[in-house]
Amino acid sequence: MAVFLEAGQNFSAWFWNPGFWLPPNVTWEDIRSTDEVRYVEFSDLLASVPLAVGVLMFRYLFERIVAAPIGQYFNLKDTRPRPAAPNPVLEEAYRHACKPSHRVVTGLAKQLDVTERHIERWFRQRRNQDRPSVLRKFTESCWRFLYYLSAFVYGVCILWNKPWFWDTTHCWINFPFQPLLPEVYWFYMIEMSFYLSLTFSQFLDVKRKDFWQMFVHHMCTLMLLTFSWGGNMIRVGTLVLVIHDAVDFWMEAAKMAKYCRLHRLCDLLFIIFTVMWFLTRLVIFPYRVLRTVMYDAHVIIGEFKSRMLFLALLYLLQILHLIWFYMLCQVACKAIQEGQVQKDGRSDSESDGDVHDSSGEQEATAKLTAKKFNNHEAKHKG
Repeated sequence: MAVFLEAGQNFSAWFWNPGFWLPPNVTWEDIRSTDEVRYVEFSDLLASVPLAVGVLMFRYLFERIVAAPIGQYFNLKDTRPRPAAPNPVLEEAYRHACKPSHRVVTGLAKQLDVTERHIERWFRQRRNQDRPSVLRKFTESCWRFLYYLSAFVYGVCILWNKPWFWDTTHCWINFPFQPLLPEVYWFYMIEMSFYLSLTFSQFLDVKRKDFWQMFVHHMCTLMLLTFSWGGNMIRVGTLVLVIHDAVDFWMEAAKMAKYCRLHRLCDLLFIIFTVMWFLTRLVIFPYRVLRTVMYDAHVIIGEFKSRMLFLALLYLLQILHLIWFYMLCQVACKAIQEGQVQKDGRSDSESDGDVHDSSGEQEATAKLTAKKFNNHEAKHKG
């Protein structure tokens, strides 16, 4: 037991080495909270865990009590496409790959004595069977819209009279001897709890094309929040949060309009979202945040190791911004060619057209596939 205790103490001393976290000639004792002033404490982040549970509970109630009735008002149904015809052979193939290669499709067509087109339709119908309803997607976007808009308004309100909101050099003046303000504390805790809840709920939410990019984004954001809190770089952290919240609710609003079949509104919101994305994440974020961490901190404070790691995490976030902006440009080019925004580049993995196959064609295909399968079974038994 003594060995483990000593190992834990050695690890704690190594991890919290002030030579890494703090500028030269500053120790943890220098920024310890007193009766007169309060500084950040790493243990404060534990409060975000029960808050994350509360966020998940509030989301559950909001989606069912508020968002679902709104979606039903716009005639959104909680219905699923017609299920694919039962077929053990194809079900086994579907478990291995929901989008089989052409070679697999050809082999299944020969095995079941049906055309390749019938196999492709069956797999498409089977994938649609697993897709969530439009109402569920609407309620999810409605919840995210509410959060991002509320977080952005709250962030602007508490930062409007803060000097570092207008002049980023104040993020480093008198650093790290910068007291923790109550409103900044709650801003951090709410944002931390939200991204914690997203990290878990993402595996249950509607799966998007950029699932793993979003997962990396959530983990990077949590690391940035944790790291900036531990090193008392919360002023820069608040700027990062406000910049990101300023654009996300436009995307969710565009999705909601799309689900409600308000195409003109969807196109307008998508244009606003794209412009806001470019301005906030490709102009303001590098010019205000990356620049102040890279140059202002170096000039005012000097070199310290945690700043370099913090800067690396910010650059990782910027790389994700560039990837998503490339996806947005693809959607915009397609929209210009087709005359309207057909879908968000971060939409579901299946195309909307798959959902709208005529029910008569699907039913006929399902019956024919089942019939061919039964005939094949009968011949085999004979």
